[in-house]
Amino acid sequence: MSRTVVIKGSIIDNYAQIISNPLFEKIVREYVEVLKSSDPKLLHALMKSKKSKKINFDKVMSFLYQLTFKPLKKGNEDKALLHKFIEGLYDFWRKKHRFVIKRERYLKSFDARLNAMKEAELVGETFEKTVRNVYRSMETNISVKTEKILRQVSSGAQAIFIVDKSRMKREERMKYTWMYSVPFIWSVIYEPPVIFYTNSNKRKGVFPVIKREFLSHVELNKDWYALPLHVGNLLIYVYINSENLCHAAGLANLYEIATPDELRNPDGIVLFGVPQEKVGNDYPNGVVFKDELYVGAIPQLEENDYFGYAKKILLTVHNLIMIDRFKLPIHGSLAQIKLKNGKSATAMFMGDSGAGKSETLDALSRFSEVSHLRVIIDDMGSLDVENGKIVAYGTETGAFVRLDDLPPGYAYSNIDRSIFMNPDQTNARVIVPYGNYDEIIQPTPIDFFFYANNYTNVHSDEKRVLFFDKVEDAINVFSQGARMAKGTTSEKGMSYSYFANPFGAIQKREEHEKIVEHYMNKMFESGVKVGEIRTMLGIAGYEKEGPYLAAKRLLKIISKS
Repeated sequence: MSRTVVIKGSIIDNYAQIISNPLFEKIVREYVEVLKSSDPKLLHALMKSKKSKKINFDKVMSFLYQLTFKPLKKGNEDKALLHKFIEGLYDFWRKKHRFVIKRERYLKSFDARLNAMKEAELVGETFEKTVRNVYRSMETNISVKTEKILRQVSSGAQAIFIVDKSRMKREERMKYTWMYSVPFIWSVIYEPPVIFYTNSNKRKGVFPVIKREFLSHVELNKDWYALPLHVGNLLIYVYINSENLCHAAGLANLYEIATPDELRNPDGIVLFGVPQEKVGNDYPNGVVFKDELYVGAIPQLEENDYFGYAKKILLTVHNLIMIDRFKLPIHGSLAQIKLKNGKSATAMFMGDSGAGKSETLDALSRFSEVSHLRVIIDDMGSLDVENGKIVAYGTETGAFVRLDDLPPGYAYSNIDRSIFMNPDQTNARVIVPYGNYDEIIQPTPIDFFFYANNYTNVHSDEKRVLFFDKVEDAINVFSQGARMAKGTTSEKGMSYSYFANPFGAIQKREEHEKIVEHYMNKMFESGVKVGEIRTMLGIAGYEKEGPYLAAKRLLKIISKS
């Protein structure tokens, strides 16, 4: 049973178009299958005789269509059951992941592109209104009771993808025709609040790097789409099948989409939803193949149905390329902090998921002494040396934030711009856009470079932030990558990940160690203060207070700097 519904983008503005659409009958059939085990009594309302064991779906579809314009006969004893059936069917539909695909040519004229987006927006609005009215007409014609409250709940497409074919010249393309045979997404329209429920909410393992020919064996059918993304300074093509479009929606809210006129041969490729046999049984949670390009592949398995896999395989490909270019990929956050007393600093926090990076920055932003805090990097960036200074570049224009440890209002202040993933579960996440692409790829000099330690219990303010005197000591702490697991992955208790970065660093450790030594020495030489910040996020009872106290100490250090 598919959890995703894809509607091809044309105006749907009457009931007949809804009822006669094969997708509608498919939804009804799926719902009937669910009722057979959960509530078989409801099926009586659709059967000519309660003794009947089969449902004539041709008659059912005709009956449902008549129900949109013709009141049910008086005295029908199945009114209550029919009412419950329609309510259940409507809820069943709304639990689906719902998308509209609108094909529009990407034109160079800004006005033409704007008109294409407005047309797609109209398609989405009309579809939503028509679906809702079909439901209300059926409800009205079942019961003579007038509803006192009407709720304009989301019932159309959660996201509209505007697509075009690749416009690259054939002589400029790589030799693999499948890369250019699927529609390319160039714009997305969201209908908030956007909420998706996936089969998993944790990521496990690392993505091994295997030198193997893979590109020549890829086959994509009509259910696949390409999402070209700017990941930092790189262009990475993400290929994703229709069942996983919720993850494409998430990626588009997290990265800058490359438009058709920006397309060139990619620096790397990611495929999400590849058949397991194509990848190999040895790599159930994903792998990166070193072919002509780095190619990340995530198998189509329920355990991989988590946005963290889509995001992290993409960043692994990015980081591998950065290492090959002698850049230092950092799993961390970067923020520019300005105080009301005129002092300012740019601080980078390195640490694996759940180390307290985002939580510390959020706490810092709430102090009255802070006039402005701008997040440039939320999860992954890379360091370079320019004019003798250590500078940082970002990768994402948004944040994939764990809600459990943040103040309740953090996500809801941006509910109309956010995408929620499994909001009622442990490790609930929200994807929040926060930055401008042109800003995050600007080289930003850093003043502080911290390891985010979430496991050390400290009771003295002076010990909440420590600085290293020796390069070797700093390298040891950063390379150990220690943290207390917070439920964001399958790990429990204390865990260790080389340089807190299982996304490329550990796979190319030998090359990475040389890069670390080079950059750490440059930091000490150029005056970057390298230290450790104790967030205590992994200690029970300090999930909120720990980051607050760490932020308070850092605030004092910046104020006196």
